Amino acid sequence: MEAAKQRRRRGIVLTATGLKRLQTAIQSAQLQENDGSRFTQEELSSRIGVSTNTLSRLWSLKTGVDSRSVKLCFSAFDLELTGSDYRAWEEVEQSEGAEYPNGPLSLYSKLYICRPPIEQLVNQEISRPGCLVRIKASKGMGKTSLKLRLLDYAKSLSYYTLHLDLNLVDTDKFLNIDVFLRWMCRMVSKSLNIEAQIDEFWDEEIGSKLSCTLYFQAHILESLNSSLVLSFNELNRVFEYPELAQEFLPLLRSWHENSQYNQAWQKLRLVVDYSTDIYVPLDVNHSPFNIGLPIQLPEFTLEQVEELATRYELDWQAGNQAQKLIEVIGGQPSLVNIALYHLSQEELTLEQLLEEATTERGIYRHHLREKLDYLRKNTNLAAVFSQMLTAQNSVSLPPTVAYKLESIGLIKLTPDGAIISRELYRSYFSQYLNAE
Repeated sequence: MEAAKQRRRRGIVLTATGLKRLQTAIQSAQLQENDGSRFTQEELSSRIGVSTNTLSRLWSLKTGVDSRSVKLCFSAFDLELTGSDYRAWEEVEQSEGAEYPNGPLSLYSKLYICRPPIEQLVNQEISRPGCLVRIKASKGMGKTSLKLRLLDYAKSLSYYTLHLDLNLVDTDKFLNIDVFLRWMCRMVSKSLNIEAQIDEFWDEEIGSKLSCTLYFQAHILESLNSSLVLSFNELNRVFEYPELAQEFLPLLRSWHENSQYNQAWQKLRLVVDYSTDIYVPLDVNHSPFNIGLPIQLPEFTLEQVEELATRYELDWQAGNQAQKLIEVIGGQPSLVNIALYHLSQEELTLEQLLEEATTERGIYRHHLREKLDYLRKNTNLAAVFSQMLTAQNSVSLPPTVAYKLESIGLIKLTPDGAIISRELYRSYFSQYLNAE
């Protein structure tokens, strides 16, 4: 065990300053050699002479990489590695203790697993004037953990960053576009320590959307000496209010398009995350969901689960433990982390964990009860989901039903239809939901 700890402490980790220098040099090379198109992970690997896995660890800013590989990365783009570009891996490990996987992973968590090339793509995109980054994944897939790292990187570029969590907004704010936009303007002003002058810009005759746009341009963006990254957490909360969605979502698109010809709007970088596709009908020319950089977070692969097990100090290199775990719970990050945490505490064996997974003694009992309670309160969804449990093939679902079931992670949508997302749910709900 001690030897494993020593192995993991070797190497160095890029600082935000070092990553900024390297990414800037890469972007410059892309403009000069690749007509501005991004180098793929494989192209970078070939050019530098290190593996794609090493690059993924490098971009994370949280995992140790041997100093030779880091020097190769810098020298490949005519940079010299300096002391401000990196820190020792021991410093990162010592800054954190054991943590129960409950919510987003802290910036210095050793448990954060990169899913290349996602981290590199979003970091590159956020430096582009007027960009829009769209992150899609159900709850527990790591959207917020990724955004924390993206916002941290943006701060290293001296950008202003603002995170609006729509889960914390009172329901009455979603009932009227005027109320919602005034709330948003006030929150942005307050967060940036800019005096709110909403009434001075609001004009009923031109409407709330144009008033909000003028406020953002003249009062917010033009007053800032750097770019602003505006992040919306769980934008699908807006989807639940069709009238608001049909007004607000096209507004976001128009702000993104304004950056094509207006210098002030080039300062605005938009980052949105949502659990599932919108089911409110929008004109394709008005939707913000067919522009910008789309990111769909995948589940962990077998190799990533094995890597995470190593970080929990579990020795899974010689067996097929990771495969057994994935067969039951899939690669959903939060479920995988919960399992590995309990196993690392030596509370039970993997065999016991899987045997008890769908019982009231199991480690997922609270997670499963929460979803069961949701279905009990939504009997129409429960009826549809109950039929899916016995279906042999994918099922075609109405858009609103598919949206709600996918948003809580119970199903996956494939080109052929909807399927149960993991065996854990099929087994549990076959017992408890169908019994009712």
